[in-house]
Amino acid sequence: MTGALAPTKPLTVADRCDRCGAQAYVRAVLVGGGDLLFCAHHGRRYAEALRANGADIHDETDRLHETPTPAMDDER
Repeated sequence: MTGALAPTKPLTVADRCDRCGAQAYVRAVLVGGGDLLFCAHHGRRYAEALRANGADIHDETDRLHETPTPAMDDER
C-alpha cells in the first residue's frame, strides 16, 4: 500500500468479484476514487494494468490457504 490512500477494510465472504461474481480476495483502489473487487484469478489477470494506471492493490489471496474453523453446533 502506498500510504497515500486511507486503509481499506478487510474483504468478507459477501464481497464478490466485479468480473465473475466469485468471492473477492483482491481490492483495487482507483486513483479517481472508488474500487474494484476481484477473485484471485481476475486479480492476477488485471493487477499489472491497474498498477500501471496508479491503482493501489490490496491482495488477500493468502487467505485462500487458511484452514476454516468449524462451525459450532449452535451456529448451524
